[in-house]
Amino acid sequence: MARLNLVLLIAVLCSAMYLVHTQYMSRQLFTELHRVELETRRLELDQDRLQVEKRAQATPLRIEKLAKEQLKMRTTTPAITQYVRQDGTVIPAVAAPAPAPSTTTPAPRPGASRGAH
Repeated sequence: MARLNLVLLIAVLCSAMYLVHTQYMSRQLFTELHRVELETRRLELDQDRLQVEKRAQATPLRIEKLAKEQLKMRTTTPAITQYVRQDGTVIPAVAAPAPAPSTTTPAPRPGASRGAH
């Protein structure tokens, strides 16, 4: 009978030690899960903030301003456009037609420069 009691005591002690170890591991995993959830929230907030910054940085006016100031780019006009054929030859740019000088005299405005009275 003493042997049976000793075996049962060892089984109870091993079971108790296993229970303590299992609870300890469970608490560690719960703490790690909580830490990972906090990190996930922080990363989601960072992603949202970066998306807002990205949209703010990609506005057409800002891009045009950077192109003009930093890259020294300018808006295309027919006078500066060059067309290249497949064989590599350049087609001369078409110059924009100059405005024709006005040959008609403007009509006098009423009340303007009438003779002295």
